[in-house]
Amino acid sequence: MAQEAAPVLLVFLTRLVSATWHEGSGYYTAESHTNEVYVEEAPPEPALDYRRVPQWCATLNIYHGEATCYSPRGGNYRSSLGTRCELSCARGYRLVGRSAVQCLPSRHWSGMAYCRQIRCHVLPAVLRGSYVCSAGVQMDSRCDYTCLPGYQLEGDRSRTCMEDGRWSGSEPICVDVEPPKIRCPESRERIAEPGKLTATVYWDPPRVKDSADGIIKRVTLRGPEPGSEFPEGEHVIRYTAYDQAYNRASCKFRIRVQVRRCPVLKPPQHGYLSCTSDGNNYGATCEYLCDGGYERQGTSLRVCQSTQQWTGSHPLCAPMQINTAVNSAASLLDQFYEKRRLLVISAPDAANRYYKMQISMLQQATCGLDLRHVTIIELVGQPPHEVGRIREHQLSVGIIEELRQFLHLTRSHFNVVLLDKAGTDRERYILPISPDELFDFIDTYLLSEQEAVQRAQHGDPCD
Repeated sequence: MAQEAAPVLLVFLTRLVSATWHEGSGYYTAESHTNEVYVEEAPPEPALDYRRVPQWCATLNIYHGEATCYSPRGGNYRSSLGTRCELSCARGYRLVGRSAVQCLPSRHWSGMAYCRQIRCHVLPAVLRGSYVCSAGVQMDSRCDYTCLPGYQLEGDRSRTCMEDGRWSGSEPICVDVEPPKIRCPESRERIAEPGKLTATVYWDPPRVKDSADGIIKRVTLRGPEPGSEFPEGEHVIRYTAYDQAYNRASCKFRIRVQVRRCPVLKPPQHGYLSCTSDGNNYGATCEYLCDGGYERQGTSLRVCQSTQQWTGSHPLCAPMQINTAVNSAASLLDQFYEKRRLLVISAPDAANRYYKMQISMLQQATCGLDLRHVTIIELVGQPPHEVGRIREHQLSVGIIEELRQFLHLTRSHFNVVLLDKAGTDRERYILPISPDELFDFIDTYLLSEQEAVQRAQHGDPCD
């Protein structure tokens, strides 16, 4: 009988060869080949080799920046243990934090940092101006300044945001350096008013405008005010305007006053002219007057017209015609009223030494007597041979008697009476008077204003 075979269990203990990777170690364990049979045990905790792990700390990423790392294992390892990284930022950014970090055994970097954009402060507003920036307040942004019309920039025309977060240059200002605009009235010409040497001239004030803020501080005038009277000739009127910054601008215009004139009149022979205003200007009136002992023949007044021609014609001064064939002494004296002064000489007879002395002195002073409009009347002798005469004109007995009574002249002794042009008894003499004394009295007390003016203008032709 076959013997039941007992089962045979062949156990081949073969050591399993396996590659075990310890997570985080960065390496694999070495393989072992042996025929030894052993009981498998749980593997121990892996031991870390800090020197061989390729990535120990987190990868460094810096936004807008760069990390330059130096690893003990070479340039391909950027975060292994001991790696040292230098941190920097791109242009326009500033590093905030540590500039260098190192990967520590704690698997953390030794510090933190980030890149912050470089920004300058907002520029202040510019009074009476503005600015425009290329990139706001970022670095390299350029801000250009401009001023309002009428203002000029003083200082930096542009400013740039620099790497240190500050603006280049300094803040400019807008100043008013442009003078105001001023326009004067047009120049003008006026004709002097009739009988005057002046013209009243009016004008509007100048037009003034400030190109900056429109404010005019003040306007000054050099010259007469509008509505003033301007004499003949050319006059310059100047205005000056000042703005708030005391910039100034001036303008001027001219006023020309013309006096229309007639030809200059010549005084008549043995006479003179008495004219109003300037004598020959438009509206002037000239009166022809004759010297004492002369009478005017013709027009007495002439007027200068706007046509620059005189009215009337030139008169003459003819010798005064003395009419002795009158009925009374009053009629005789009226012929001399306001024309001549009378020097009445009375003597007992022609042989009277005072009379002869007086006549002798006066004969040598004929020029001075005519200059002072003095006519001599002689009353000499006793009736019935008494003689009365004015130059070559004989007086009647009746006129002689009336003159003596009117003037209270006695025939018994020498007398001299001086009458003014109104016929008034002004001075009496009982002794002969020298021409110098007589002329001095007349010049001092009896000359009219017109005679004094004539004397001042023409002097004494008898000297």
